[in-house]
Amino acid sequence: MASPGSGFWSFGAEEGSAAAESPGTARAWCQVAQKFTGGIGNKLCALLYGDTEKPVETGARAAPGAAEPRPACTCDKKPCGCQKAEVNYAFLHSTDLLPACNGEITTMSFLQDVVDILLQYVVKSFDRSTKVIDFHYPNELLQEYNWELADQPQTLEEILLNCRTTLKYAIKTGHPRYFNQLSTGLDMVGLAADWLTSAANTNMFTYEIAPVFVLLEYVTLRKMREMIGWPGGCGDGIFSPGGAISNMYAMLIARFKMFPEVKEKGMAAIPRLVAFTSEHSHFSVKKGAAALGIGTDSVILIRCDERGKMIPSDLERRILEAKQKGFVPFLVSATAGTTVYGAFDPLIAIADICKKYKIWMHVDGAWGGGLLMSRKHKWKLNGVERANSVTWNPHKMMGVPLQCSALLVREEGLMQSCNQMHASYLFQQDKHYDLSYDTGDKALQCGRHVDVFKLWLMWRAKGTTGFEAQIDKCLELAEYLYNKIKNREGYEMVFDGKPQHTNVCFWYIPLSLRSMEDNEERMSRLMKVAPVIKARMMEYGTTMVSYQPLGDKVNFFRMVISNPAATHQDIDFLIDEIERLGQDL
Repeated sequence: MASPGSGFWSFGAEEGSAAAESPGTARAWCQVAQKFTGGIGNKLCALLYGDTEKPVETGARAAPGAAEPRPACTCDKKPCGCQKAEVNYAFLHSTDLLPACNGEITTMSFLQDVVDILLQYVVKSFDRSTKVIDFHYPNELLQEYNWELADQPQTLEEILLNCRTTLKYAIKTGHPRYFNQLSTGLDMVGLAADWLTSAANTNMFTYEIAPVFVLLEYVTLRKMREMIGWPGGCGDGIFSPGGAISNMYAMLIARFKMFPEVKEKGMAAIPRLVAFTSEHSHFSVKKGAAALGIGTDSVILIRCDERGKMIPSDLERRILEAKQKGFVPFLVSATAGTTVYGAFDPLIAIADICKKYKIWMHVDGAWGGGLLMSRKHKWKLNGVERANSVTWNPHKMMGVPLQCSALLVREEGLMQSCNQMHASYLFQQDKHYDLSYDTGDKALQCGRHVDVFKLWLMWRAKGTTGFEAQIDKCLELAEYLYNKIKNREGYEMVFDGKPQHTNVCFWYIPLSLRSMEDNEERMSRLMKVAPVIKARMMEYGTTMVSYQPLGDKVNFFRMVISNPAATHQDIDFLIDEIERLGQDL
């Protein structure tokens, strides 16, 4: 594939910072925004600079009961440049929006009101005085609102109410005190990119219908491969619907590499295959084996040490054992950043074993891949450059809006050979441009969402150094939490030593259990502590953090930090809140 070149498409290491706006600049910005955006400019000024900077609303909405006729547009410009008219949504439906004749005013008014709802939600997401969650039980929400689909259309007034209600009960995943999942935060540039992507509403299978997006995917995947350490960013890759699918792609390609005949003849034509992964690896490895007809029994789990890292000697032992049984080892899936402990498997030792036995080495870096952006922490992935394939989810540690997952492959052309079906209605061979940019035939999907633009635009806005600072901050916050609780009364760490990633795993021990002997009764009671505290967190809406059992360990809290909005004060709040909610247990 020919290179699109540098300049506009390429990534800089650092972007210049804008100077802080003076009040005069803010007012000037408001005036420009009002001139070109009408109601949207007014709303932005009110939200960003306060009501004192907000001019008189030019298009206040009529009262719901007033059936005022819409003024006709006399503007000959398309789209209409007239001021926002008074629009009574109670008498309007989606058929009154574009492409309806003379639908410009209604459409602009409606979309401005949707943006108003979104902006209010965005601002509240960062307000620590607001709830992370307004929790209701499923039966309560089902009874309180009518969610059913009907034959007759709702009015636009009802549609706007649906939008407000949906966001009212949505989890504020961008809230500084939301720590529940690996994907948290709300990036403003990423959000803008997501809006633009939806407006473009195209498919990623050919250059002819997604020219810029296809080029951005090429450039971004090459940059990611460079950061893995493959010379010149060589290889291939694709953005897929999440890390589970990326891992399945790796398994699919590894099988094809060893037995290309499987594509036409199926599993019956090849020997019994086995894959290896750690007992702490993501469940998607087994799920992929099930989906591909390999079978979950053919995924052999390798023992881990006390920190959750794969033990290389056990891997080699199990490979030899499988070969003696007549099975064919075809894949080792190492993990860079396990879901619960945040452990990094010893990739160099695993690479040596894979080379020795000629086995495809995959690295599931869905959670830990982002550390490649950090000069301070990328050593934890030493050896990743020897992998045949890597999963990397920018929607986790890098804070890109969901979803954004990449599968990177070291050997160029292999993915295309594995998956292509030569659909002639899409991939005509006599097109007038370079056909290597028609990337759809190497994907399992036909329809493929544009996931790259969010990552590319954020990378342009932050530079690599911006992502580095963001990731370093999250890891520093995790170490801060660890240092706060490791010797604090009422806390026990699940494993010794500071965390490698932002995962901090611990038990909170209520006062009633602190003097109990460590026996079965104590474990039985301790198992109930985290679920009760988590339920209370959700009912109060103050914060959210995950918990789970693992092996012989009863329920413990797994704190993860990937939200750049979080601060030391939010960590302190979490500790105080756990103690407040668990003091009577």
